[in-house]
Amino acid sequence: MWPTLRTDAPLAHLCWAPARGDGARTVLLLHGVGGGRESWGDAISGTGRAIAEAGFRVVAADLPGYGDSTLVNPYDLRHMAEAVRALIDWLGPAPLALVGHSMGGMVAQELMAGSPQRVAALVLAGTSPSFGRPGGTWQQAFLAQRLAPLDAGRGMAKLAPGLVAGMAAPRAPHDAVARSALLMAAVPEATYRKALAAIAGFDRREALAGLRLPVLCLAGADDRNAPPAVMQQMAARIAGAEYVCLPGVGHLSHMEAPQAVNPVLVDFLQRRYP
Repeated sequence: MWPTLRTDAPLAHLCWAPARGDGARTVLLLHGVGGGRESWGDAISGTGRAIAEAGFRVVAADLPGYGDSTLVNPYDLRHMAEAVRALIDWLGPAPLALVGHSMGGMVAQELMAGSPQRVAALVLAGTSPSFGRPGGTWQQAFLAQRLAPLDAGRGMAKLAPGLVAGMAAPRAPHDAVARSALLMAAVPEATYRKALAAIAGFDRREALAGLRLPVLCLAGADDRNAPPAVMQQMAARIAGAEYVCLPGVGHLSHMEAPQAVNPVLVDFLQRRYP
């Protein structure tokens, strides 16, 4: 089962046809700041294939500015969510399931605020409902720390290995960390800068109580970027949400521990997106 690359859509994406069934149920995968469509592919996580083998059509998108997708202007979460909504409309009229990791989870929450009718089930993995106040001291320190190597001229290729190692769990497989670092190194520096600025002021905490669909909040016990306590609190504010915390898993969940993450995703989708 090989995915098809589509670049003629509102967002470039990989698409896996279902191993069985008619493909009427679609699962859309959204990556994080240092990712791209390939984070869900066979070489890194196998998530797209695993979900397709369970009978779903699976689409792994390049968010704006990543891979073969063009930038949006202004580059903020609202306009990123509008680009995702355009892709959803392009994919067909039926509501789909949305899986968002890290920044992708924030884009998913932003989409739900404007187009909840387009989503039938939602997975929020290693993400948060807020990043604090725009311009706050913590946000400024975060941006300064993340951008310092780039400001010093080191580039994404030199920034990625250390940053990815710090996000993964201490016992994450070395080859998984290395593959994730190569993926981050390929992100255009301009896109990475814009994406960090976009998430720094994100806050959709007040929208959580209004979500009226099946939701899974998936955390990694060793995730320091989206700590389990934060994700558990997020799940508690969503009526009927499920919360799963995977031991020994860091922020790069599906990339560092696909053997733990993929079965959880498939189980949730089979039960809650019938």
